[in-house]
Amino acid sequence: MTIARVPRKAPIGAPIGGPRALVESPGFVDSREDSRGLVVSLVPAPQPPVALYVHVPFCVSICPYCDFVVYMGNATRGPRERMTAFLEALRVELRLRADDLDRRFGAPGAGRSGLDSVYLGGGTPSLLPAPALAGLLEEIDRRFGIAPGAEVTLEANPAPDERGDLRAVAAVGVTRVSFGAQSFDPSDLRRLGRRHRPEDVCTAVESARAAAIGSVSLDLLYDAPGQSLERWTASLDAALSLQPDHLSIYALTLDDPDAEGLTGSAGDHLPTRAGARRWRGRARLEQDDDRAAAQYILAAERLAADGWHDYEISNWARPGHESRHNRAYWERRPYEAIGPGAHAFDGVVRRWNAARLEGYLGALTPINGARACLPPGGSEVLDAAAAAAETVILGLRMDDGVPLAAAERPPLAAERAWAIEAGLLVAGPDARMRLTLRGRLLSNELFQRLV
Repeated sequence: MTIARVPRKAPIGAPIGGPRALVESPGFVDSREDSRGLVVSLVPAPQPPVALYVHVPFCVSICPYCDFVVYMGNATRGPRERMTAFLEALRVELRLRADDLDRRFGAPGAGRSGLDSVYLGGGTPSLLPAPALAGLLEEIDRRFGIAPGAEVTLEANPAPDERGDLRAVAAVGVTRVSFGAQSFDPSDLRRLGRRHRPEDVCTAVESARAAAIGSVSLDLLYDAPGQSLERWTASLDAALSLQPDHLSIYALTLDDPDAEGLTGSAGDHLPTRAGARRWRGRARLEQDDDRAAAQYILAAERLAADGWHDYEISNWARPGHESRHNRAYWERRPYEAIGPGAHAFDGVVRRWNAARLEGYLGALTPINGARACLPPGGSEVLDAAAAAAETVILGLRMDDGVPLAAAERPPLAAERAWAIEAGLLVAGPDARMRLTLRGRLLSNELFQRLV
């Protein structure tokens, strides 16, 4: 069995799982009903964002499996740190993006609604000083508008010197925190290059609860190099004993972007370090697809029995704690994004910032009196076929699946019979098509046929 290995996150704001069918999506200039009464979209129209992703590209150290846009060491701390300059540039980009939205859709409260979600990811955004975080959120609210009751998420590492002051974080408006636990086994953590200990995760969760942060999420990795089913079970049990509200559970993905020629959407990326490439080469030899499948099945069955909602292939939540921000990606709702490497989507055009910090700072904080401009990057308009494939793939990642009517049209129509016969898809009594548990494990094989 070749298990589908889902990236822990998309390339910083790009879609990572499940909307409903395209025919159900809003935001189209013109539409009509077909013979079955289904709304068929004709001309897509850009829409204002419902969510904002903020990428903070700094870590104390970089894990050997990490492919995200991250800078470490002297760039993060010390006399040569670059976080101060980055924050200045980030606020300039925020204002320029907000100016553009004001021109296109009107100001917050006048022509567009406030954000339903703000997500600070990284990197390790919990390294931000609380006053800097407060100022950033205040400016986001002033220029984008943050709707009452919005979800405001902060990613954090559990290590004592990385998780930040959670009481201060809660005081400035963070409502959700996501801790990168990855494992509760000390040997797994060492192999993965993590700086924290299992007990640090426990302390971090306790601190978040004491700070009255309303929703606490944990990330876990399975199929870590040499990780036995027993060690995985113990990690899962330890995570559940902390009673989190949300769990993201990912198979460790060890692609080498350099070796495979994946230079990133903008043709600009941070090359994988030589040591990380060597580590990945060794680690891949200690992974096993059958063991990974057994680990996923164990988690799925255990969480289902415990009442968790498996609302996406890699995400489980207690009722009411599903990630609103990630759902916006999976449902192909429009979102804005700022920071190096960040991806945005307005319902028609996908846009990204280039990854390199030098170009980002140079554009947004130029010297010698030059005028600030938007950072380098790129964009693409999704054609109808690409949008339809993306919609079906993302829809199938979600527990809601896609309507049977969508399964009767391209791109799924040609593969539906095969997928049902292979035990990957099943039609429910509510006239929706969903992945089976086997389908979740083998989803990449199906999705590759749809693009």
